[in-house]
Amino acid sequence: MHKRHQCSMSEKAFIDIKNLSIGYSSRSGKVIKVLRDVSLTIKRGESVGLVGESGSGKSTLALAALGYFKRGLRALDGSVSFDGVDMLKLDRDDLQAIRGGRLALIPQNSGQSLTPTLRIGQQVAEALRLHSDLNDQQFKARVVELLTQVRLPDPAALVTRYPHELSGGQQQRVAIAMALAGEPEALLLDEPTTGLDVTTQAHILELLRDLARERNMAMLYVSHDLGAISRVCDRVVVMYAGEIVLNGSARQVLLAPRHPYAHGLLASIPRLNQTRLPMALDGRPPMPGEAINGCAFADRCALADKKCQSMSPPLIPIDSGEDVRCFHSDKIDQMPTANKKPARQGDLTTVESGQALGLNNLAISYAKTDFLETLFSVKKPSPATVEGINITIEKGETLGLVGESGSGKSTILKAIAGLISPKDGAITLHGETPLTAKVEERPALNLRQIQLIFQNPDDSLNPRHTVAQILAQPLRLYFGLSGDALRQRSTELIERVRLGAHYLDRLPSQLSGGEKQRVAVARAFAAEPEIVLCDEVTSALDVSVQAAVLDLLDELKTRQGTTYIFVSHDLAVVKAISDRVAVLYQGRLCEIGHADDVYKAPYHPYTDLLLGAVLEPNPDVAPKLSADDVVELAPPASGCPFQRRCPRKVGAICETHTPPSQMTSPGHVINCHIPAHDL
Repeated sequence: MHKRHQCSMSEKAFIDIKNLSIGYSSRSGKVIKVLRDVSLTIKRGESVGLVGESGSGKSTLALAALGYFKRGLRALDGSVSFDGVDMLKLDRDDLQAIRGGRLALIPQNSGQSLTPTLRIGQQVAEALRLHSDLNDQQFKARVVELLTQVRLPDPAALVTRYPHELSGGQQQRVAIAMALAGEPEALLLDEPTTGLDVTTQAHILELLRDLARERNMAMLYVSHDLGAISRVCDRVVVMYAGEIVLNGSARQVLLAPRHPYAHGLLASIPRLNQTRLPMALDGRPPMPGEAINGCAFADRCALADKKCQSMSPPLIPIDSGEDVRCFHSDKIDQMPTANKKPARQGDLTTVESGQALGLNNLAISYAKTDFLETLFSVKKPSPATVEGINITIEKGETLGLVGESGSGKSTILKAIAGLISPKDGAITLHGETPLTAKVEERPALNLRQIQLIFQNPDDSLNPRHTVAQILAQPLRLYFGLSGDALRQRSTELIERVRLGAHYLDRLPSQLSGGEKQRVAVARAFAAEPEIVLCDEVTSALDVSVQAAVLDLLDELKTRQGTTYIFVSHDLAVVKAISDRVAVLYQGRLCEIGHADDVYKAPYHPYTDLLLGAVLEPNPDVAPKLSADDVVELAPPASGCPFQRRCPRKVGAICETHTPPSQMTSPGHVINCHIPAHDL
């Protein structure tokens, strides 16, 4: 007999969800199910990954384990137990006694879990006071220890900062530190590493895996990132349309899944060894309440037949050791395994040649110096956040910007968009027109030409406006559309990002994180811009929708000659979409060149570090990490910005002299003291 994945009688379930159905009542009084008869058990010391597209019910299930339901949702049937206690029958006080201490949650949006008016140290200390027995003298040391564990630079200084003074990735690490403060027995993680750079993500995942083993801690890990799932999870559960469709060991599910949906998700992932866009799943999942006569995945499945259209498959064990909800799990080998589209070409043949944007000796600083300090030179000025950036972006080109949190990627985008003013240098449009530093002083034409898509859609979508109202603003402002023409154009935009027209009447609060990001993408394209600044635009998207959005961006570039500056922590995504890639460290340019050249040797030691930390959706492939590698809060005052972390430091010259620019191949420049032939 095969090994079952549910706990045996001798292994008591620590988290035990049985036949759980969750739903809400429509305006007509009809009960709409979001989760349908879901059963899941997790024992102590076990890590379970929960994967699936946005809207599949992953987060709803994870929150239910806390005894929590989003507004409007309720348990229709079933039970949720934690260490033998029915969470659905506890009152508010009893639930609060468990949450945050024994059972902790790390949310997807760290900004929503941090209080903007409290310093970071105060917030972590508050978590300690609620869920630990430490005295006041021990708090400070423990706060710094927690922030050090999650690899925050200079924790002793960060404790005095407010959340808005930290990057999105740094905020996420604070949220993780707060969750770990109570030394929980079980941890629920809802996209916990979404905003983290590759090196920090890899180290955080190692930390979580080690803590789970040391403390015998149970973990339920919700993520779109199958690479992250492969590093921490023993078992993977795949959800689709509110049901579990696949449940098996991480190795089996990620390397040889026996469900067509899981197979399609894996095919949607960009890989470092590929030079083409990943393959997106066709169609979309059914909406809650939508009539389903047979298999919920049938309309999108290449293996579906009449039986699939008329009968709902049960979740049953198969010989591979998985539990599968599919009639044709033995035919998975017949599924397509690669994108049949031709490889994307780097040559821009359909776009008018010329410069789209120029960054000329660009320097940006967040440091604020008091007037008296400047007058009397009391304080030595801090190194600029971004300095000496010289990059020319051609029309129709996609330039990828990569680097860890704090490398200046988003800062550069904000300066181009006019949200912050450069300290020095200039930004030019079309090779000649200097862009006014402040967005409010720019003419309407420049505002339309350059659009910014933010990393966190909650920061850019008005919570009181429907999707239709959000899209209508640029359509009215730049094109004067109204009435039927406005509605028709809004429908076209929302459908291009794989959302149906019925989404137009929804509020942002009624959308998942991935759905909100797609609305933000649609709004940017509503202005028909020449240049789109993409700041982690796919970080909140599931792999299938991410593949569709990447395909959309590539299509628009081909059809309209759109120019992109694409910021992402996901190096495989950057390679899939970019013509050229620039590698930044502490706001300094380390390397720039064609994507294929940057991703293969020889390359800068920092690029080597980044690529070594990339997570593959394969439990057998571990990232290359150094335990001695320490992140930095600011660059050194002189010399190479990477000198203190570089494993190949040449000598004193790295500390005193700016690295020279070396061309290793046409258009590929590396700034490093190591001779190009030795890299």
